[in-house]
Amino acid sequence: MKKIKLSKEPSDSSKRKNKKPVICYSNKNLNVSNFPIYQKARKFLKVIDKIIIPPRDAKCFKVEAGQFFRIENVEGTQVGDLNLFQAENLEEKFYSGKTRALHGTHISTGDQMWSCFPYLRPLATVTWDTLDWYGFDEDGSSVHDVIGTRCDPYTSKLLKGNDYHYCCHSNLIRALVKEKSIKISEAENLIHDVLNVFMCTGFTKDTHEYFMKSSPARPGDYIEFFAETNLLGVLSSCPGGDCGSKHSSDDVQCYPLKVTTFSTSIEHLKGWSPPLVSSYNKKHGF
Repeated sequence: MKKIKLSKEPSDSSKRKNKKPVICYSNKNLNVSNFPIYQKARKFLKVIDKIIIPPRDAKCFKVEAGQFFRIENVEGTQVGDLNLFQAENLEEKFYSGKTRALHGTHISTGDQMWSCFPYLRPLATVTWDTLDWYGFDEDGSSVHDVIGTRCDPYTSKLLKGNDYHYCCHSNLIRALVKEKSIKISEAENLIHDVLNVFMCTGFTKDTHEYFMKSSPARPGDYIEFFAETNLLGVLSSCPGGDCGSKHSSDDVQCYPLKVTTFSTSIEHLKGWSPPLVSSYNKKHGF
């Protein structure tokens, strides 16, 4: 936050500060050429599975390449924390930091969720978002962020001295342990920074601290994705409810979330093929 300043301000400080910003990673070359294909294909969706994520809990779900899935508010305003893995290789998982660098602090329709190194390919593409109307508000906040991590018991212990066992971090671990029959320690090493689904967040204008405010989502609102590869998803219904007051709490009203998986005919995906992993690794012999 840079609250403590011990150095002396130089005489040319204004000149140093007023430099023109340069975009680090221009996304002009990230045009999702298959987006029209997805929009046509989604007109022929057929429901193949539905699961409900109970409040303050998490569950896993599977989506095959070429299928769609939606995360939906069903009873009340509720945010969720999403992890994504390549189903056959859990080492290839969602990379929130690179997704943020490529698409910005919050993602929506047309953006993609990218996997970690050495793979770096889109795992999923956002094909519909009923909250894309929100944009950015006067506080600079928006919905579906990739700037927060996930509520976790370690930070809660650090800042409040609490032992709280239903943080999203803990929920995601338990769900992965149950799904893959692995040790807690192994699952914890796989759980990663999330897409904060429906969460409305930003940075304060003075100290640039991460903040949250009540989500604008309502029952029936959803964000929809196209699976670019076979996926294992893990979704937690956050113990913060709409995150308008606090999280990691049993006092906040929380609601379930629904995940619906859809299939579509292969004929409606003509021209699409699963993205390849980055060629850099093999090219340079690492």
